[in-house]
Amino acid sequence: MGNKTNIVDWPTITNFVVDVFKAYGVPEEDAKICADVLLEADKRGIESHGVNRFKPIYLDRIKAGIQNPVTNFEIVKETPTTAVVDGHDGMGQVISYHSMNLAIKKAKQYGMGMVAVRNSTHYGIAGYYVTMATQAGLIGITGTNARPSVAPTFGVENMLGTNPLTFGFPTDEEFPFVLDCATSIIQRGRIEYYARIGKPTPAGTVIGRDGKPKTDSAQILKDLVSGDAALAPLGGIGEELAGYKGYGYATVVEILSAALQQGSFLRALSGIGPNRELVPYRLGHFFIAIDPEAFMGLDAFKKTCGDILRELRNSAKAPGHDRIYTAGEKEYLVWQERKNSGVPINESVQKELIKIRDELGLTQYRFPFED
Repeated sequence: MGNKTNIVDWPTITNFVVDVFKAYGVPEEDAKICADVLLEADKRGIESHGVNRFKPIYLDRIKAGIQNPVTNFEIVKETPTTAVVDGHDGMGQVISYHSMNLAIKKAKQYGMGMVAVRNSTHYGIAGYYVTMATQAGLIGITGTNARPSVAPTFGVENMLGTNPLTFGFPTDEEFPFVLDCATSIIQRGRIEYYARIGKPTPAGTVIGRDGKPKTDSAQILKDLVSGDAALAPLGGIGEELAGYKGYGYATVVEILSAALQQGSFLRALSGIGPNRELVPYRLGHFFIAIDPEAFMGLDAFKKTCGDILRELRNSAKAPGHDRIYTAGEKEYLVWQERKNSGVPINESVQKELIKIRDELGLTQYRFPFED
């Protein structure tokens, strides 16, 4: 397929995703939030969390009855600077959007705000929520636990989620500093992507029950579900490459995603019930917003932040490399490239979108890749 035909413009794909969410019972305002979070991943070039996952992660779970299209956002405990939220298995993006907004509101008033969430679902790219904070002139921090897929160092059983620990800082540059990455060396979405394009998973990133590395992407996806494979923590298998650091950070996220809000954790997040039936994931998240005005002021913070990033980028380059990047820069560059064109959609996802459209009778949509 030529490159031209697989690009779908932003208005078409946005309206389509909103309409599909609505057809699945998500209220319009919520559908817009869900679409915005989903497509933000594609805008940043994070294909593992974009349109690729529209059907398997969200639509299929609503259809299976393990995720509620209508979100009941309940604040179960609140102080001036904190809140505990129960999401009642609603839409993770909606729960998280309102939770980060609440943390931002508290930070604007009191300097800092933190919201802990239980009984939520997959919330999409963590970077979306810290960017909400940076756009409000605040520092944003978030993390979430996830279904178990990561083995502790010296272990082979999938116990921890990919558990991202994510930071956003406003800067005096065109884009914020956004560090959004899993505490595993690789995440399931990346392996799903490798399986789609028939590429092996790099050795040392996935461990089998026998303690040996696994590389067959399609097989790994099956083995992760059956428990015959686990992702290695950041650093890799064993201690030599400091995998214990990733293991430690993943545990920090697990604790902050479960202990403050008294939510589920580790193997209770598998989405599989006692009789192998599908059950809600009941994930936990946390959102922190910090106002630099409560310290030495926003402009001062942004300038120092920018100075640090510029100094890093201007440092000596390794042979064969002409530039150094800072977190959030590559994503910004992808957006500059894509904003006037649209989202690239691979063949297997194209088929999914056509099938969804035809099933729902959304006849007003015709995609460029069909011509």
